[in-house]
Amino acid sequence: MTEPAQRRTRLLASAAAALRAESSVLNSLGALFADAGHELYLVGGSVRDAVLGRLGNDLDFTTDARPAAIQALLDDWADTVWDTGIEFGTISARKGSALIEVTTYRADTYDQVSRNPKVTFGDTLDGDLVRRDFTINAMAVKITADGAADFIDPLDGMTALLAGVIDTPAAPQQSFGDDPLRMLRAVRFVSQLGFRLTPRTFDAIVEMVGEIDRITVERIRAELDKMICGEHAIEGVDALVDSGLADRVIPEIPGMKLTIDEHHQHKDVYQHSLTVLQQAIDLETGDPDVVLRWAALLHDIGKPDTRRHEPNGGVSFHHHEVVGAKMVRKRFRALKYPKAVTDDVAQLVFLHLRFHGYGEGKWTDSAVRRYVTDAGDLLERLHKLVRADCTTRNKRRARKLQETYDDLERRIAVLKEAEDLDRVRPDLDGNAIMELLGLPAGPQVGEAWRYLKELRLDRGPMDRDEAEVALKQWWAERS
Repeated sequence: MTEPAQRRTRLLASAAAALRAESSVLNSLGALFADAGHELYLVGGSVRDAVLGRLGNDLDFTTDARPAAIQALLDDWADTVWDTGIEFGTISARKGSALIEVTTYRADTYDQVSRNPKVTFGDTLDGDLVRRDFTINAMAVKITADGAADFIDPLDGMTALLAGVIDTPAAPQQSFGDDPLRMLRAVRFVSQLGFRLTPRTFDAIVEMVGEIDRITVERIRAELDKMICGEHAIEGVDALVDSGLADRVIPEIPGMKLTIDEHHQHKDVYQHSLTVLQQAIDLETGDPDVVLRWAALLHDIGKPDTRRHEPNGGVSFHHHEVVGAKMVRKRFRALKYPKAVTDDVAQLVFLHLRFHGYGEGKWTDSAVRRYVTDAGDLLERLHKLVRADCTTRNKRRARKLQETYDDLERRIAVLKEAEDLDRVRPDLDGNAIMELLGLPAGPQVGEAWRYLKELRLDRGPMDRDEAEVALKQWWAERS
């Protein structure tokens, strides 16, 4: 047996084992549809992930049963059923920990203008598979009362899976013309699976890149987030940029190319930013952190607009963190990101250079407090971003930077032991301020509150008498 054949056999055995682990769901669901005289197939990403040994709890099925029949069958079988996708032939359900989607065979047609298909239900599995986005998602496994049975692969998706490539069932121009979002999905699969685009798929994206403008920004944003959170995010970003898609959806990323960084360590800021992204990913301790990853990739997007050639032959990027934060806000608003995500990514970009003023640990306690206060809930992410931003090849300098940041974290820990750094507030509240100064509620109280907060950051905690004396003195001088 040849090596590819041996690999195919091993992958199919792995998939069979993964599906046996889901036998309680598959067997009962297979029996349910078989008893009603219907076919049922596990399909798409579920089969792909089973072959790759990463099958999750989300299971996708296709069937010859029409939506009303699917719903009637699932109503008595599942714990919960919902029909939000019924116009597209999809009924969803939950059974224990498993999330189920069952969709009627589709034989859609597209107008090549919008991405919305004219939904048409089909009668054959092969007709359903050929309309899918990529061959690796066009494999199926027949489900019977005895569980998983025949493996069906009419478009040779297993060969693409073995080769680690992403290709379309039909000509890619036809596929992407039907639904341009598939171009971004191709990039997303590069990121999630570590696969590469076939030459014809890549060439078609380059040729048709403008078609992505037909897609709503909400769907583009969703694909970008899945890309940045992939296990192979660097390869995904490269595919996004090299194909020209980035120029259409987030041009600030390719805009970093050919902007030499001030240390002349990387060919351009783009390559530096990919390194920072990878190092930030390496510092993650749980699920992918979309805020941290975007901040790592975009932390230097302000450099092209702030690039200056210095008289000594060097290059500077003064205030690029300020410009970059504004650019993040503008782009993320255009992509309709939630305000909280936009604010968090922009604030990390704004703060990523602050540490470099720490020097040899010469910050005052006040400066440390302000660092923590300005970061707020983002402090742990800021720690990771700053450490990831060290990309020097000089081992001695890299070690020194990490040791200096270690020192800053120790100082933060010491101050946190002594005072509540997580919620730095004035030592007098608004009611106390109004009573002490004889003020009604209004802007003057807010001004006094902000003065006391600044004083708290400078001096640390004060007792009530000290705070009252300081406030009275400030008020007298102000008046």
